Amino acid sequence: MNHIIEEEAGDIKNIFSRFKKRDFSGPTGQVVKNSTYKLITNLIAKFGSLIFMIIIARMLAPEFFGLYTLTLSTILLFSTFSDLGISTTMLIFVSKTLGKNNPEKAKTYFKGLLKYKIYLLIISSGTLMLSAYLISNYWYNKPIFYALLAGGLYIPMSILAEYINTAFQAGNNFKAGMAKEIIFQISRFILIPLGLLYFLKINLGGSMIITGIILILVFCHFISFLYLRIISKKQILYLRKKASGLKKQEKQELKKFILPLSFTLLSGTFFGYIDTLMLGHYISDATYIGYYGAAFGLIGSAGLIIGFIAASVLPVFSRLQGKLLEKIFEKTKNFTLSIGAATMIFTYFMAEYILMIYGGRFLPATIILKLFSILLITLPLSGIYISYFVSLKKTRLIAKLLITSTIVNIILNIWFISYGLQFGMMEGVIGACIATICSRIFYLGGLILSKRKI
Repeated sequence: MNHIIEEEAGDIKNIFSRFKKRDFSGPTGQVVKNSTYKLITNLIAKFGSLIFMIIIARMLAPEFFGLYTLTLSTILLFSTFSDLGISTTMLIFVSKTLGKNNPEKAKTYFKGLLKYKIYLLIISSGTLMLSAYLISNYWYNKPIFYALLAGGLYIPMSILAEYINTAFQAGNNFKAGMAKEIIFQISRFILIPLGLLYFLKINLGGSMIITGIILILVFCHFISFLYLRIISKKQILYLRKKASGLKKQEKQELKKFILPLSFTLLSGTFFGYIDTLMLGHYISDATYIGYYGAAFGLIGSAGLIIGFIAASVLPVFSRLQGKLLEKIFEKTKNFTLSIGAATMIFTYFMAEYILMIYGGRFLPATIILKLFSILLITLPLSGIYISYFVSLKKTRLIAKLLITSTIVNIILNIWFISYGLQFGMMEGVIGACIATICSRIFYLGGLILSKRKI
C-alpha cells in the first residue's frame, strides 16, 4: 500500500516537473500532454454546457425551456444512430495502425469507417426529418415540428465535427479538440443570446424560437467543423496518404468490434433520455418539462464534476490486483460516498436558493431538485464501480446491466407518470423523478451485486 502511494506521489511529482520544464518527450510525456488537453476540454465542455443552460433558462419562460429540452433530447437520441460506436472504432484501429507505422492503413480505416458514418448520418437525419411531423403532433403533441426538421441539419454538423476531432486524437493531437470546444462554446455564448434577444423583440412564436436556437447551434457546430477541416489538411499527416479499400476480413473484424459498442451506446442513450421522452408524451404542458429539465440539468452537471474521481482512478485500478485492488477500491468508494453525501445534503436543503440561478420562474422545480439530490450519490458511485469492472475488462457485464436498467427505466416511467397524472401534472413529473431514481439505484445495485460475485 505504501509502495503504491509513494509510486503515485512520484508520478504526480514527475508530471509537475514536466510542466515546469515543458518536457513532453517520450511516451510518458505524450500521455501527460494528451491527458491535460483532454481534461481541460472536458472541463470547458461541462462548465460551458452548465452556463449555457442557465443563460437559456433565464431568457426563456419555463414552457419554452421545456420545449427546447424536449427537442434537443429527441435530436440527440436520433444522433446516436448516426454513430453506433464508429468513432470509437476509428480511434482504436487508426491509433493501432499508426503505432505500427502504417499511415496508409490508418487512412484506409478512416476513409472506410467514414463511409459507414455518412450512410448512418443520412439514415438518422432523414428518419428524423421524415418522422418529425408524427413525433411532434402524435407522440409529443407539442409545437416542435420545425425544430425537429432543423435537427436534421444539427446531426450531421455535430457528428462530422466530432469524427474529425477523433481523427486528431488518433494521431495524438488533443490540442485541436480543445481549440474546437473553445470555438464552439464562445460562438454559442455570443450568437444564441443575441438571437434570442432578436426573436423576443419581434415577438416570434415559441415554436419558431426553438427552431431558431437549433439553427444557430447548427451554425456553431459548422464553425467548429470548418475549423477542424481546415487545420486537418496540415496537421493530420496520415490523411495525405493514399488509401486502399478495406478487405473482407477487415470489414468483418470491424463489424464484430462495432456491434457490442452499438448496443452499449444505444442503451446508455436511452437510459439517459427516456425520462424526458416519456414526459414529452404524457405531460401536455411543456412548462413542467422545463422544471424537470432545469433540475436534472443541475444534478447531471454536478454528478459529472464529482464523477471525475471515477475517471482518475481507472489507471490506478488497472495496475492493481487481488487484495490491494480491493483495498484501494474500498477507500475510493468511501471517499466518493462522503463527497456525494455531503453534496446531496447541501443540495436538498439549499434547493430553492440553487434554483434562483435560473430565476424565480423555476422555483416550482424545488421539489424535483430535492428528489434528484439522491443521484449525487448514485451517479458518482456507479462511476467508481464501472471503473473497477473496466479495469478487469468486464465490459460485457456493464452492457448487460445497462440494457436491463434501460428496460426497467421505461417500464417504471410509464407506470409512475401515469399514476402521478391522476393527481396533476406536477405529480406526473414527480413520478418520472421517482422512476429515474429507482432505475439508477437498480443499476448501482446490479453493479454492487455483480462485484460481490467476483
